[in-house]
Amino acid sequence: MFFPLGLRAQNTGSVSGKLMDQATKQALPFVNVVLLRAQDSTLVTGAQTTEDGAFLLEKVALGRYMLRATVIGYQPIKRTIVLAAEAPSLQLGTLALNPIVTQLKGVTVTGQKETVQNELGKRVINVEKDLSSVGGTAVNVLQNVPSVAVDANGTISLRGSSNLTILIDGKPSGTSNGGSGSKLDQIPASRISQVEIITNPSAKYDASGAGVINIITKKERKNGINGQVGLVVGNGEKYAPTFSLNRRQGAANWNFSYNGRDQRFSDKSRGTQTALLPTGETIRTSQEGSGVERRMNHSLNLGVEYDLNEEQNLSFSLSPSMEGERNLNKQTLTTAINNEQQPNQLGQQAVDVDVLVWNADASYRRTWKEQKGRELSSNAGWVKITADVPFTQRLSDAPSQRQEFAVNATIAYGTLDYVRPLADGKSRLETGLKVQTTWNDGSADQLTAPTDRPNDFVLNPARAIQYDFREVLPAGYVTYQRPLGKNYNVQGGLRAEYTNLSGAVQGGQGQVKLDYLSFFPSATLSRELGKEPGQNRLQLSYARRINRPNFMQQLPFQLFQDARNYRLGNPSLRAEFSHNVELGQQLNLSNGTALTGTLFGRFTDDVIQRIRTIDTTATRLNQAGIVTAETYRNVGRTTNLGAEMTWNQPLAKWWRVGLTGSLYRSQIASNASVDKQRSALAGTLRLNNSFTPRPSLDVQLTGSWRSATLTAQGRQLAYGGLDVAVRQRLFQDRAALTLRVSDLFDTQVSRSEIDTETLQTTARYKNETRVGWLGFTWYIGATKPPKKIEQLQNGGGGFGG
Repeated sequence: MFFPLGLRAQNTGSVSGKLMDQATKQALPFVNVVLLRAQDSTLVTGAQTTEDGAFLLEKVALGRYMLRATVIGYQPIKRTIVLAAEAPSLQLGTLALNPIVTQLKGVTVTGQKETVQNELGKRVINVEKDLSSVGGTAVNVLQNVPSVAVDANGTISLRGSSNLTILIDGKPSGTSNGGSGSKLDQIPASRISQVEIITNPSAKYDASGAGVINIITKKERKNGINGQVGLVVGNGEKYAPTFSLNRRQGAANWNFSYNGRDQRFSDKSRGTQTALLPTGETIRTSQEGSGVERRMNHSLNLGVEYDLNEEQNLSFSLSPSMEGERNLNKQTLTTAINNEQQPNQLGQQAVDVDVLVWNADASYRRTWKEQKGRELSSNAGWVKITADVPFTQRLSDAPSQRQEFAVNATIAYGTLDYVRPLADGKSRLETGLKVQTTWNDGSADQLTAPTDRPNDFVLNPARAIQYDFREVLPAGYVTYQRPLGKNYNVQGGLRAEYTNLSGAVQGGQGQVKLDYLSFFPSATLSRELGKEPGQNRLQLSYARRINRPNFMQQLPFQLFQDARNYRLGNPSLRAEFSHNVELGQQLNLSNGTALTGTLFGRFTDDVIQRIRTIDTTATRLNQAGIVTAETYRNVGRTTNLGAEMTWNQPLAKWWRVGLTGSLYRSQIASNASVDKQRSALAGTLRLNNSFTPRPSLDVQLTGSWRSATLTAQGRQLAYGGLDVAVRQRLFQDRAALTLRVSDLFDTQVSRSEIDTETLQTTARYKNETRVGWLGFTWYIGATKPPKKIEQLQNGGGGFGG
């Protein structure tokens, strides 16, 4: 009875191999490999290479075929193969692809990655190719991404939402998006190799956030000793040194890096407030300020990867960093009560921020040679953050105020993931577990100094706060992926997360305690419309997401920012849930043109937004004018419907243009605004021109614009700027000199408005954005062939999550 089964098994076979770059000998991931019928070139099956360049085509009927591997920037390869009963499994070994070569006056031009690779549901920014981030931070890098906007505080928003999950090398990092602790604008761009933004993540990723930002740090894997040393200098005392060294020998790969930053920026601000009190009084205040902000960062990274054998790998890393800010701002305050002018007040604000971050991580990875795609991986890590933030406010003819804020945060996590191809050779099952625990404890003390002794601060016991907060998040997921016929592919998944959190303010001033179980389904359906995978792809995806409020938004204590403003947590704040839907098409043409279009919708309930009100009692008692309280509420429902488009086109051998844009309609059904139903069109636009006037010279001209956006009580106004950068390669590509001018026309200004029945405000903030940067980099152990430069190349396709 077993004979027919054995006979049937001999009627099918498999083809496997690896692809590498002929020039660099590096593996080529995400290359399209297809099998065509020899007699009529009909597509039989196809796949993409894995990260190590491997491919496997299984369940192929015996016969004669043409195997073809194609990727933009390389010459395609073709191999005629025969699968016979006596040799049904064919191993082709390692196949080399030659970069497309163009001769320009005797100088070789070779293929390289595009600055921004646009895939369906995913964006990849290759930082080393982006001259507009020289001397900058992760925030500057993210400004290049479609649908991403950055405000004056360095807060990132994606399609109108600032609720994002931020990972470093795929792991939790304690990095916040414009909040306390380590921030995105403290991560030097020189430390970053790539940034991935996943707009609709699969069940494998944490369900928190409207999207995922994964910052991939630089790691060299070439044999021998490699590295680089560099320095970027900006006008007005701005410095950014960098150094990295890698040594790979045998089974071990060691890497060490240092990135520094010491930069000073000037700023100017202007704001007005008009408040109508219940007594009928009208108070108008205006404030103008100017100051200098010093930003510092020193980060180290020490890591090692060790190959136990061909199938098992261990890695360890330790990354300490010190961050600091020193701000000094002088202000003039004008107040009028019922149109009666009050004496002007002069003020001064000083902020000193010191943050220390420790990040440790260990990983294990197991693969199986006999079963391509099967993988077991585990990861454990620990992040420790301590921050001290003293804030001093001085006003003429008024007591000086000092706020001392201390934060201690610890994040511990562990993950276990397993991927297994199923028996048919085309389907795949992924499953995993994760546990993450976060502890936060700290204090917020208010001190006062009398007018005649402005430096003699005394603690105000009524405003001395201590708090603690704990959050435990165990989670598990499963995803299943399989082809449907020749041209369809489907992936479905389900993630479960249990939230357990508790927090309290010392002295019985308030507490919060929540626990709940949530489920997050996700699904993706794609169809290949072209002759080859990735050439013309249509994809539909769905995911349910969550935004949990952080402890500062929930704990019920007053945090005074200055004499006129304070924040108050809301223990009744609930998590917001959203349904995200995307429909996109990706088209890659043979002439190098790449087009990606996406329609998206996000429907969010119990939206969390900041709400500002007048504290009438404090206003009457305060010598500095209006006192406003800022808290957080679930304001209702938001609906974002929009479209994105990216276009990359070589216009000439020396000129390439990239255009990205998004347009979406934002609607807020709010219980906290003047109009209960408010809607507006919003969008972003970015145009990048890359020129190569000479083989060793690169020029980039980048313009970006963000439209006005809605908030619960007002709006953020439009924002835009233009950057220009030039890079000259020196000493046969062993060094590079880069000149960049950010915000060439000095147009980047942050403006916002609030308009309610009792409070109207306007705010204008102008940071020093027009800066000239000059950078020099020397490559240690550089092995590039003489007079080779890089030409932009498009990325491949694939599921975004």
